[in-house]
Amino acid sequence: MVKYLLDQGYQVFMTSWKNPDASLEDLQFEDYMTLGPLSVVDVIRDITGSEKVNPVGYCVGGTLLSVTHAWLAAGGDENPFHASTFMVAMQDFSDVGDTSVFIDEPQIEFMEQQMKERGYLDNRKMANMFNSLRANDLIWSNVVNNYLLGQKPPAFDLLYWNADGTRMARDAHSFYLRNTYLENNFVKPGKVTIKDRPIDLTKISGDIYAVGAEKDHIVPWYSAWQINKIAKDAKVRYALANSGHIAGMINPPSKGKGTYWVNEESVSSESAEQWREGAKQHEGSWWEDWTAWLSERSGEMVDPPASAARSTPDRGRPRLLRPGDLSPGAPCKSKPGGAPAQRGRPSRFAEGTSSRPDPRRLRGGSRGWP
Repeated sequence: MVKYLLDQGYQVFMTSWKNPDASLEDLQFEDYMTLGPLSVVDVIRDITGSEKVNPVGYCVGGTLLSVTHAWLAAGGDENPFHASTFMVAMQDFSDVGDTSVFIDEPQIEFMEQQMKERGYLDNRKMANMFNSLRANDLIWSNVVNNYLLGQKPPAFDLLYWNADGTRMARDAHSFYLRNTYLENNFVKPGKVTIKDRPIDLTKISGDIYAVGAEKDHIVPWYSAWQINKIAKDAKVRYALANSGHIAGMINPPSKGKGTYWVNEESVSSESAEQWREGAKQHEGSWWEDWTAWLSERSGEMVDPPASAARSTPDRGRPRLLRPGDLSPGAPCKSKPGGAPAQRGRPSRFAEGTSSRPDPRRLRGGSRGWP
């Protein structure tokens, strides 16, 4: 996806939280917001000189992005975000599908006890829970093919990536589970307070592109659709991809596979089911629909900054890059677990392609950087 965006002329920055160990057990949910989206967007604005950023939040990252929007609105702060994208992300946890069988007070208390012992929830516990939701595909097929038949698992990049489990710090994870899956407090205006500000997701505004996956067993597509009803002051375009939580999102147009649905009259839809009835099916990847939407909300092509490392002032934050890591037009380097980014790389179009953009220029400007 990063390469695809770069090929379209966009400058892309990526960040992900560090897998915590016991030393970070007291890290709070608000720290994920302040040290995550709020800190990163400052760095991006410093590097690019752009006033606005087009953020993308995936799964829990999308929930965190929603809370960040609401937190900024509650304080009357300048919102550095322009057009936001939510990929398989939930704000309303009233219907979480089959995951609900694992969520109740005794099970949350059991997980909290485990987290007290380690400082975090072991990623294998979370993986086992999600694998159990699709036991035939993710458990028993491996038992039969690998153990009973002795077949070597085929090389599959998405499963290799999926095997890299994620963790959250104890305090933050407990807060997240209780206020989402157990009590669904984020959709109750003012019920949750973060850094002295009441959170009201109905205050999310601006343009939004949200995408769900038809066969998603973690974030049901109809729950991802609820952003249409929650963000009342926002203009939402919702797309539904086929396949699941990961494969539905990672579908390069170059593969010539996939199907997605959009409903141009989605404003009139009162429910996800009504939206689906009026949605039109399209062959191919939803990425093309997304980038067409994103292009209208991005600035003109501009020259990339000379060096992210040299143009970022030291504000006591961890640096995105070490000085010398970059030369103009080179991809950023990052240690494992850090915050990787891509910047200023020439678009990779075949020679002679008339639609090739100027590799010295990137999308940006006053209307935002993705």
